[in-house]
This record gives sequence, structure tokens and C-alpha cells, in this order.
Amino acid sequence: MKKNYDVIVIGTGTAGSSTAQACKKAGWTVAIVESRTYGGTCSQRGCDPKKVLVGAAEWMDWKERMTGKGLSGDTRIDWKELMAFKKTFTESIPENTEKKFKELGIDCYHGHAKFQSKTQIRIGEDVLTGKKIVIATGAQPVKLGLKGEELMIHSDDFLDLEEMPKKILFAGGGYISMEFAHLAARAGAEVEVIHGGERPLEQFDPDLVDLLVKRSQQVGMKIHLNTRVESIEKNGKTYTVTAEKDGAKQTFTGDLVVHGLGRAPALDIDPAKGNVDLGEKGGVHVNEYLQSVSNPDVYAAGDAAETSAPPLTPISSRDSDAVIRNLLHGNSTPIEYPVVPSVAFTVPKIGSVGLTEEEARKSTQKTKVTYREISDWFTFKRTNEQAAAFKLITDAEKGTVLGAHILGGNADDLINHFSTAIRLELTFEDMKKTIFAYPTAASDIGSMLNEVD
Repeated sequence: MKKNYDVIVIGTGTAGSSTAQACKKAGWTVAIVESRTYGGTCSQRGCDPKKVLVGAAEWMDWKERMTGKGLSGDTRIDWKELMAFKKTFTESIPENTEKKFKELGIDCYHGHAKFQSKTQIRIGEDVLTGKKIVIATGAQPVKLGLKGEELMIHSDDFLDLEEMPKKILFAGGGYISMEFAHLAARAGAEVEVIHGGERPLEQFDPDLVDLLVKRSQQVGMKIHLNTRVESIEKNGKTYTVTAEKDGAKQTFTGDLVVHGLGRAPALDIDPAKGNVDLGEKGGVHVNEYLQSVSNPDVYAAGDAAETSAPPLTPISSRDSDAVIRNLLHGNSTPIEYPVVPSVAFTVPKIGSVGLTEEEARKSTQKTKVTYREISDWFTFKRTNEQAAAFKLITDAEKGTVLGAHILGGNADDLINHFSTAIRLELTFEDMKKTIFAYPTAASDIGSMLNEVD
């Protein structure tokens, strides 16, 4: 079948869904294509289901910390029940998403989209021609060329595990590995993280990560640093990971190996046939309007676009807003990214926004770095939290916050307050005038700023 459209959207996640719906509501003819289940990664195989599962891990951590301080009794995570609960959030998404598109009059296609020409997309036997094409295909585990890498499971596989294995090996020490490793450890698994760098979670503040590593070890996790994964083998039901450290070979065995060695833009769509150039990181090379520099009829959003922003869900939303305006009103909205907070949902959580200490050292601004461990503050002491700290990067002349880095059970909420302060360039005085409910984690912000003064 051959059919023409005003716009073809590839991908049904955050960026693709919003773009398709907005264009249809504006009167355009729209086709949307998905190679997997409709609804995208975040809601089905990423952020949302992960947060559901992590909630149980956090509760277990509370229980362990408070045993002998008011809590008693045996409690464990029932993995099958937890997974069944998780599915109540994800199972209805594909059907509901596709139903919503069809009710709007959007044509839905299933299969792998491939460029056939600058304006044509092939899905199986169907050839679609679009005046405009939007690539919103997200990301996928990076292909490493390691021997046996096909034996590793990916993050979406982990989120569908029917049973928790006795021992799991995590290859890499980024978001995926560290978040799932903390979850697995609280669910009773023996966990080993094999990471090639000096510390895991390299995007976050080194001092806070070091504290998190100590806490991880306290709950039984083994973290092997400067240890580079070279191959994976399977013998019967046992997996063996061979790695290299300081020129020597090391081997690790487990019941499962999880790929946590990075993700890359998912662009197995024959971009060259569409005259779509890719950037150094493998994303679509776009201009400030998120328009392909080599094919002006193509736009990209979210993880598929090569921009300065991190690959986070809020960025996909920001990108889709810009792409919608640029499609409907010509290139009228250059993309701009404010400071972007990020959180790793380990137990405890770690969050970051704005300038890092390393960036501050290189800056021409007169900056001040304030670091404090705060597990003895009331907010954390009342639940016997073992690891809590903050680091603030401030402008010594203007009295404003340039960067904030937080470790603790409330890091995800606290980092958003600092994101707002940085975005609005609030001074310490402005922030201290804000009255927060007490006793809450936010009410500690004034005390943090006092540490700076």
C-alpha cells in the first residue's frame, strides 16, 4: 500500500505522541509508526515502572534502618507480587495509546520503519510519503562488539523478570546498573557491579558518589572499579563475565548479566537513504530548530536528536514542544534548554543540577564550593539514614546558587527546589524568605544556605 501524509512520526513515546496529536489537531494528515508496543519506553519499560519497583526497595531500606528503633518483624519483597503490581501501571498503555490515536484520526502502523528516500518511509509492504518526517525513536542499549554480548539482558528485560535470580552481574556502573542493583540487593539477590571507570554514576558529584558506594557496600553490593568487561559466556545456567583490571584478567559468575554499559540513539532506520546525517554521538545532526541539517523535511526529538541536553524524559517533552511549533508555524522556535536536574533512583537517591565542582574550578566566575555530610540532621536522623550529604556551588559575589548536588532519601524533591532557584536566579536572601512546611526536607534549604554563609 502507498499513502501520502502531511507528517509521518516514527516513535510513540513522549516526543512522538505529542507531535502526532498536535499536528492532527491542527488539521494535518498524520501517520505514526512503532516497532514495539505503542506508548514508548518511559511509561512501559523505563522511568515509571522502575519507580514503582524502587518504591519497594526504599521501603525495605526503611525497615532495615529502623529495626530496633520501633520496627520489628520479618518482611521481604515478594517479587512476583511486586511485578504483578507493576503491570497494573503498564499493561493497558499500548491498547489505550493506539485507541487514542485512532479516535483522533491518526493512522497507526506497526513494524520497523526504514527510509526509502528523503520523503518516503517503508514499513513492511507499506510505503508512506510524508511532506515532513519526525524521528522520535528514543534510545537502545549501545552495541559494544563484545564476545557474547547477546547473552546480556537489557533494562526492559529486567523490568519483566518473573523471578529474582540469586546472583546478578551488572556490566557497567551507570544509571541502569546502579538503580537496578540497589533494587535487586533489597529484593535478596547477591549483586556485583563491574565498572570500567574510577567510580560509578560518573555524571554525578564524586564526593556524593563515594558516599553512595560505601552505603551500597554496607547493604551487600560488590562494586568492582577500573574493571573493564571483555566477554560474556554461558555454561549451563551459569554466566561468566571476563574482565580486565590493571592488565590482569578477572572472572565473575552469576545467574544473569545485565547490560548497563550505555545507551545510544535508536536509529536503525536507514538514515542514509533519507539523506539524514548523524552526529558524533550517533543522533540525528540537527540545527537549532531540531531540523535535520542535511534533509530539511526531517525533524528529530528526544534521544534521537543530537543536542547538548541529556537523554531524559523532560527533554523529550521540551523537544516535542519546539518541533510542533516549527512544523506548524515554520522554523519559529529555536530549542533552548534551561538547567536540567537529574536523579538516579538508587537507595538513597542522588540528584544533580547546574554547575559541577569541576566546572566551577574552571569558571572565570568567583565561585564557592560548600560540601557537608548531613546524616545527623533531624530530617535524616529520624529515619536513621546512613548516607546523606549536599554540595552547593554558589556565586560568591551575587549570592546565587549555580549548582546543587544532593544525596539522600529526599534528593529527588530537594533538587527540584534548587533547579527553580537556579532558573530564576534567586538570591540566598530570596530563598531564605520562602517559608517551607516544617519539619520537611525542604525546610533544610535555609540551613544549607547558612552553611554557605
